[in-house]
Amino acid sequence: MRLVKFVEFSRKIVAVGKNYAAHIKEMGSEVPSKPVFFLKPATAYVTEGNPIKIPKGCTELHHEVELGVIIGRKACDVEEKDAMDYVGGYTVALDMTARDWQLDAKSAGLPWSLAKGFDTSCPVGQFIPKEQISDINSLPLWCKVNGQMRQNGNTKDMILKVPFIVSYASNFFTLEPGDLVLTGTPSGVGQVKAGDCIEAGLGDIVKIKFDVVNKEK
Repeated sequence: MRLVKFVEFSRKIVAVGKNYAAHIKEMGSEVPSKPVFFLKPATAYVTEGNPIKIPKGCTELHHEVELGVIIGRKACDVEEKDAMDYVGGYTVALDMTARDWQLDAKSAGLPWSLAKGFDTSCPVGQFIPKEQISDINSLPLWCKVNGQMRQNGNTKDMILKVPFIVSYASNFFTLEPGDLVLTGTPSGVGQVKAGDCIEAGLGDIVKIKFDVVNKEK
């Protein structure tokens, strides 16, 4: 199946923010009146065996574990009831965030592009065919740093569910085969530093492991 190598031909990463109530609370925000989306470029991907690089000038890099939805066929203006027909599979992903840059951008009313889209800001695991997950709305989602549990959530707590997210996004961005849709992160996000090791997974179905390093000058 071609989607096994989605990282090699994916053209974009579409991410929804503020999708878990507990995470919204820990960030001192409020539940948005409408979905919040942002983009990461395909150059943000990094796969196991390669490190997560803290971008130069970033002083506070945070981990955010997420369920990743991989698009199986072209989706444009898809209705929610049909959205799952366009899903090819899933993966576990990390939305690495330069939190200091994001907070600066928020306070100035500027985009989050640098804070969210730098190289290696989207570590991903292997492709999981959607048939292998019987209930995507009840799936443990976890993240450890140096062996210590930081995030321990479940997709049942998502405010917006996968069909709605795919449908809504497709009204604004044509989703293409191999594109990745990130669905938000549960509470427990926190800082990582050079030398740390991040592990994350979807239950016991898939697991990823990445070392964190400083980007060389």
